[in-house]
Amino acid sequence: QVQLVESGGGLVQAGGSLRLSCANSGRAFSNYAMGWFRQSPGKAREFVAAISRSGANTQYADTVKGRFTISRDNAKNAVYLQMNSLKPEDTAVYYCAAKLELADRTMAYRTSELNYWGQGTQVTVSS
Repeated sequence: QVQLVESGGGLVQAGGSLRLSCANSGRAFSNYAMGWFRQSPGKAREFVAAISRSGANTQYADTVKGRFTISRDNAKNAVYLQMNSLKPEDTAVYYCAAKLELADRTMAYRTSELNYWGQGTQVTVSS
């Protein structure tokens, strides 16, 4: 069983930075590719970034490429999202998710492809 808990959200001014963390209390964390998604009021949940089982491969949405960095520490059962140069349009609830993968690969996942989700953490960027 995988249980994901996000932390690190908050209020930040435009141009600022935040680092989100996602801790997994289950076993076999390294068997899962991990992703970050976000959802704004009235909008569908959207892909932000993903990382493969080993961390060797990453994928980013075009809207965050060059500003956000996903990373993981399998020894700590954790995945991170470093968010720099934040914009008001980045305001959303951010969700961590896990996808069981047999290979060390990742992609821009659809929400239906993920196996487990965290409860989300709010990120608000003021202008």
